[in-house]
Amino acid sequence: MHAHHEFAEHLRELLAGVGAVRLRPMFGGLGVYLDDCMFGLIMDETLYLKTDPASVDAFRDAGGEPFVYRPVRDGHVPGYWTPPAEALESAAAMRPWAQRALEAARRRPARRR
Repeated sequence: MHAHHEFAEHLRELLAGVGAVRLRPMFGGLGVYLDDCMFGLIMDETLYLKTDPASVDAFRDAGGEPFVYRPVRDGHVPGYWTPPAEALESAAAMRPWAQRALEAARRRPARRR
């Protein structure tokens, strides 16, 4: 089993407390979904969870780091932050961070097509 697959499966287990999480390939990484709601992103063996103005301070205060995509002028892509390191240790520790991310994703207005 490849390390990338093992990491993704580990995260799926950690996130199981919020529901049947699906991982879908996107932009060289994986999107993390519950139903049709994307609430996370896995890039380079790192989990980033969705944030918004109501939740970003909790991630920042817990030592989270923002998702950075180099082609963007300032490098920072708003809206995705790492959870604290201890959240990667157990499903119980991950649950509140995943719940915050789901709430942020659900508060975001749907895009018009």
